[in-house]
Amino acid sequence: MSVGQREKDTQKRVIKLFVQELGYTYLGDFTERKNSNIEVELLTKFLTRKGYSPVLINRALKELQDAAGDQSVNLYDLNEQTYKKLRYGIKASESTGQHKITVQFVDWKHPLENDFYIAEEVTIKQKRPDLVLYINGIAFAVIELKRSTVSMSEGIRQNLTNQRPDMIMQFFATIGLVLAGNDSEGLRYGTTGTSEKYYLSWKEDIDAKDEVSVAVRDQIERYPLRLDKNLISLCRKERLVELLHNFIVFDSGIKKTCRPNQFFGNLAARDFVRRHEGGILWHTQGSGKSLTMVWLSKWIKENIPNSRILIITDRDELDVQIEQVFAGVDEKIIRIRRGSELIRKINDTSPVMMCSLIHKFGKKKQRGSSEADYTGFIEELKRSLPEDFSPKGDFYVFVDECHRTQSGKLHKAMETILPTATFIGFTGTPLMKKDKETSLEVFGPYIHRYKFDEAVRDKVVLDLCYEAREVEQDVLQQERIDAWFEAKTRGLTSVAKAKLKQRWGNLQKMFSSKARLGQIVADIVFDMETKPRLHDGRGNAILVASSIYQACKFYELFQGTELRGKCAIVTSYEPAVGDIRTETVGDDGETEVVEQYEIYMKMLGGKDPKEFEKEVKEKFVKKPEQMKLLIVVDKLLTGFDAPPATYLYIDKSMRDHGLFQAICRVNRLDGEDKEFGYIIDYKDLFRSLEMAVASYTSEAFDCYDKEDVSGLLTNRLDKAKEQLEDSLEALRALCEPVAPPKDMVDYYHYFCGTNTEAFDLDELEENMPKREQLYNLSAAALRAFGEVSGELQGKYHYTVEEIRSLEQEVGYYIKVRDDVRLASGDYVDLKKYDPDMRHLIDTYLSADPSRVLTSFGGATLVELLVDSGVSALKDMPASTPKEQEAVAETIENNIGKEIVERTQSNPKYYEKMSALLRELIEKRKNDVINYEEYLHRIVEVARKVHKPESSIEYPSGIRESAAKRAFFDFYHGDADIADQLYDAVVSSKQDNFRGNKIKERKIWRAVRAIVKNDQEADKLLALIKEQSEF
Repeated sequence: MSVGQREKDTQKRVIKLFVQELGYTYLGDFTERKNSNIEVELLTKFLTRKGYSPVLINRALKELQDAAGDQSVNLYDLNEQTYKKLRYGIKASESTGQHKITVQFVDWKHPLENDFYIAEEVTIKQKRPDLVLYINGIAFAVIELKRSTVSMSEGIRQNLTNQRPDMIMQFFATIGLVLAGNDSEGLRYGTTGTSEKYYLSWKEDIDAKDEVSVAVRDQIERYPLRLDKNLISLCRKERLVELLHNFIVFDSGIKKTCRPNQFFGNLAARDFVRRHEGGILWHTQGSGKSLTMVWLSKWIKENIPNSRILIITDRDELDVQIEQVFAGVDEKIIRIRRGSELIRKINDTSPVMMCSLIHKFGKKKQRGSSEADYTGFIEELKRSLPEDFSPKGDFYVFVDECHRTQSGKLHKAMETILPTATFIGFTGTPLMKKDKETSLEVFGPYIHRYKFDEAVRDKVVLDLCYEAREVEQDVLQQERIDAWFEAKTRGLTSVAKAKLKQRWGNLQKMFSSKARLGQIVADIVFDMETKPRLHDGRGNAILVASSIYQACKFYELFQGTELRGKCAIVTSYEPAVGDIRTETVGDDGETEVVEQYEIYMKMLGGKDPKEFEKEVKEKFVKKPEQMKLLIVVDKLLTGFDAPPATYLYIDKSMRDHGLFQAICRVNRLDGEDKEFGYIIDYKDLFRSLEMAVASYTSEAFDCYDKEDVSGLLTNRLDKAKEQLEDSLEALRALCEPVAPPKDMVDYYHYFCGTNTEAFDLDELEENMPKREQLYNLSAAALRAFGEVSGELQGKYHYTVEEIRSLEQEVGYYIKVRDDVRLASGDYVDLKKYDPDMRHLIDTYLSADPSRVLTSFGGATLVELLVDSGVSALKDMPASTPKEQEAVAETIENNIGKEIVERTQSNPKYYEKMSALLRELIEKRKNDVINYEEYLHRIVEVARKVHKPESSIEYPSGIRESAAKRAFFDFYHGDADIADQLYDAVVSSKQDNFRGNKIKERKIWRAVRAIVKNDQEADKLLALIKEQSEF
């Protein structure tokens, strides 16, 4: 493979791989033919070979084509209805009254009995996916390939564009896998509707023992390129059929496929299930345990005769979640609410799938219950079973969060009721050393493990950064505290005084706690203003308090800060009047219970606690800028629906599973600018941070085996320093080819294009990967510098000169980034790459002219020119002709970009604007006008481009509507016809008409009635679809 090999060459090599290595049949280049996602001739050939009669084939084909061609539904519903017919087949009969036969379009049980094809350049309505994979003539996968120097993200975005209703959405009705790749990055995959950030990377499991996985590992050894390896892994015939049949799920409006750990975990579990052996599946928090459960239970139901599945949890909220997950994927599961009901259902033949709480198998553990009590209880349970009790069916029991559920003796009760059942434990946390032996005894060995460090490497979860913070507490005037205590307890016996002291615990803590909590509150408020993702509303935080009362005190303190209305408590506490009946003590103040009750009631504001919690969690996840902080005690730290956060503040003594699950709340992926999950620890849970980072077996995790928690915590400052060095090194390498003397115009040539007057669009597109790299690396360098700058001298022994030099270098690259971004017109489009840059520049870098270039806030340069005129440019360097030229070119490119973006909405008007801009550029180039006059004229052009409604050329009735202006310009200033067309569209258009042929046709007919010309009506319909007011 040559460097930067052309896409076409890569495509030819990939086709050769499919034909020679994977045994597909090449159908050819499909550019010049009429294409469909169901190639009738090929499918008919397969069905005939399978013995179906022509009548059955025609009927089944008609039903499949109707489902796949349905234009009245969205992509998700279209996919779901088509997938069901492809997966389960279609029942058809030769004639009325005859027995129906299921026509299967794919032989799912015997993958190699199917016909596999590949075609290139499959053209549908001017769109042309690079490669399409067919099984028996049905399109099941689409592959977009890019040259090695172009990011595969381009291929992903191309796939997403093609799935839009106004593009070729219908073609994707049958598609199961959507892939994009190049030779340098490999391959990423998703399914229809998968957004870019959720595309997955594949990795073979070296421990997988099934025949296909062993064969795949042998096969990929012979291929050095990651793209080829990934294609073999995902598209080998048996593997592709397996993925399409057993690992596609429609989950509450989102179609999903599996991650590699879910796939190989399921395959490993199947072997255990076939042998009726139990075991434990440990997949780290955030890696999709609930869907692993769904896919495994579905496979058992379909492949093990007489099978029944019971899912056990130990918390009511987890029980509810499991019910919701299964309901979301259209799998019927019955939630058992009482122990007697559970016994009755187990004794009956249905339902096939149930979920229940562990405590339905016995009494909740009472304080002081001994082992003898449990033995007695199990004997009693046996005696209380109905005489005819006998579990009906082959039971498979999934025990969720098995590290907790199995630790009591209740599993004995489960075994008593279901003596022949196979028990499979699921956990997201490592097993503690003391539990390992018992767990392995109860459930059997590990079925499959996917540990935290693997998930970080695979980018399934984020790395964690750890910071211990100390809140100093000094007791001032101890004598006065003692005197206060004596005065308040006068008349009590010494025993009573001792009891009172014991109730309050350490008096020093009591008197300093409010000050201490206030210090933590101030700390968090400061972080909200200064930390990446927190200050820009894109991230949020969870604070773990040590008790519900402390959570209430925290909440009360936050009400006096900027977080008022943006924080809430989520705990299991539900305030009831009965709680405070005996708590009133007089005028000296309120007890903790009364205070807790009153704060909670005030927060709820009359809402039901469950409804309040639901609203708060939804805001936290979907609108983090409105709900920035949740204060919790135990709730939300476990369970797979717990919302992800960026920062976790811990002010509670935690250990082992509780701590592991808590810190895994912040390592979920969420946007490209979330690089780490941050843990802020006020209890110094990890004692010596150095020890924690060096050995990963700190005191907080000393109950785990070292290998099980490997790689869990990273020192925040070491990580930032390493990232700063790496980013700067990469930036130097990236900018090295820029021609000397490396002025801004030289950077424009390298990152944008040679013609700085008006960049060639193809050249801009070709240079996009370099610009993306510049934006990403400069953002990373600035973030890292902001994180570590305060410690460079003290911790890493940098000299003041070295720090200043680093600061200047980072500042230089930020200036280059800002200039390039403005000149290329990328300023708005690429905003997602650095949402927190503004803050970091102001905080950590010295004042520099480059700051001016990014001080536009959310406005574009064109908007600023329109709003502020020439004064918007007052701080831009323009003292020399070269600087004036750079400013002029930057303005012209931004205006030119806006013209290109707006042209479709009013082609005639923006053609005039384009000519006006070209004329002004010519005058500037030929020195017909001076710089000051140029600036005034370019501001006028910007105003006309950005605010066409300000033009006096439009009559008053036309001016305020963009659609009317477009019609007015289309008909060269005919206001009457513009009004008629506008009224016709308003009266005939229906909601969501774009992409819906029936609704579009209705508008077309209304327009055609006015213009009396088919071609004009076509052009006008295209124009109407571009109008945002319709």
